[in-house]
Amino acid sequence: MSATPALRLSAVALVLAVAGCASSGTPRPTRPAVPADLPRGFLPADPLRLTETDSATLAARMAAGDFSSSKLTQAYLDRIAALDDDGPRLNAVIELNPNALAEARALDEERKAGKLRGPLHGIAVLIKDNIDATPMVNSAGSLALAAHRPRQDAPLVAALRQAGAVILGKTNLSEWANFRSTRSISGWSGRGGLTRNPYALDRTACGSSSGTGAAIAASLATLGVGTETDGSILCPAAMNGLVGFKPSVGLVSRAGIIPISHSQDSAGPMARNVTDAARLLSVLAAADAGGDAAAQAAAGKRIDDYVATLDAESLRGARLGFIRDSGVKTPPSIDAVLERTFKGMRDAGATIVEVRMPTAGQWDAAEFQVLLYEFKDGVERYLREHDAPVKTLSELIAFNRANAATEMPYFDQELLEQANKKGSLKDAAYRKAAARARQLAGAQGIDAVMKRHKLDALIAVATTPAFMVDAVNGDPFGGASWGAAAVAGYPSLTVPLGEASGLPVGMVFMGRRWSDAKLLSLGYAFEQLTQARTAPRYRATLNP
Repeated sequence: MSATPALRLSAVALVLAVAGCASSGTPRPTRPAVPADLPRGFLPADPLRLTETDSATLAARMAAGDFSSSKLTQAYLDRIAALDDDGPRLNAVIELNPNALAEARALDEERKAGKLRGPLHGIAVLIKDNIDATPMVNSAGSLALAAHRPRQDAPLVAALRQAGAVILGKTNLSEWANFRSTRSISGWSGRGGLTRNPYALDRTACGSSSGTGAAIAASLATLGVGTETDGSILCPAAMNGLVGFKPSVGLVSRAGIIPISHSQDSAGPMARNVTDAARLLSVLAAADAGGDAAAQAAAGKRIDDYVATLDAESLRGARLGFIRDSGVKTPPSIDAVLERTFKGMRDAGATIVEVRMPTAGQWDAAEFQVLLYEFKDGVERYLREHDAPVKTLSELIAFNRANAATEMPYFDQELLEQANKKGSLKDAAYRKAAARARQLAGAQGIDAVMKRHKLDALIAVATTPAFMVDAVNGDPFGGASWGAAAVAGYPSLTVPLGEASGLPVGMVFMGRRWSDAKLLSLGYAFEQLTQARTAPRYRATLNP
């Protein structure tokens, strides 16, 4: 779901020329670094006008008889063929659901019979490839799990299907959710190859939910589901011009998801607008959450309809703490965007005060230890309970060594090896690190600064614009502002803020635990004010 902030400074090291494997095991042709034959301002055909279209508009058009769910699903499949496999070769979708059209036709029959399951009836959704969704593989991008087909859907996938969504397929990701190496490649997996950013193909799509980010930005589906431990929804959302929401940990079921950390993991929506993110969250949060401690803590905290809580006037009277010194190295052009944006927010009735996170970065070392312990515990439990081809980290490490040419051509697996040396979650070192990380990020971090300044939320520039791919020197990752919320298990939201040289930049909203609805409403008001999202143009490069 993500590496830690400290790790990501060196871990997001993309490469260009990679080969992937299709879900069936059939090798894909080696893909060139950047297609050289794209016309300037390339835009794909769009006969059903899917580009940038939200779920409500598509639902209304299906209700009016403009097209059926099966026709809509086929149009998305055609768009994936044009943009993901040919054209710009985004490489965002790792596997298609072979039953997608059959599922869409069944939903069409239900519509004809007068049965509608809800707002997502017939709407296409893409799922990250670390979430169980039958009959497809769930691999975390690893060739070691390329034959692993779970026997049942994860609860959140079952909830989507019950709500009438068409599961279109699975999206590529940073292998093992960016928790394999300190020099891992964001957006690259042994099974799926490299996902590219649709705004500029020689720039990162970020990770680990890179495939979902690139796919939804390119309108390869209406909605997407990502997962995050620390930044894996927010980074690809920000760098692909999307709304990305990581809910309070426990609000959405984690069952059936290949884990990193039960303290920090969550699935969440990725969409082109806040309303669609809220609509998708309403379904995800309704899934059977299982019996883990985080899910039990969320009992009574869920809302049936997050769309109903959105208020375009929610900035009026809101006090927002802007973290200017968040460690994000933004280009000078963003300063002007911020000034214009803050003026508009103040005119809309918000009070913005500059604040600092008193414990910023102090949780990094403790968080890293927690992730090593919890990754070993959680992954080995998943592998055993799901009868995966490998059952332990030791077996996974051995597989990678035996298949180093395809699994480790660019980076190693030192994080797997470090995690494999850890003991049980009963170890005193683990318990101490877990308590310290939560305290520094939560009570002494977000809670303390919000209480001191009487804030409704914290805001900050999410991260830099997407950086150039550099296979030689690694990635110049310019920092991130969501770390405190990730470590504390609190909600965080990114909404498009503007652009720098045609590359998207996001604004992060963070709040106390269970303030999910409030953050979404503030983000919605911000979105209505700024209208900052622009569609990608699939440029080969931004270089002169």
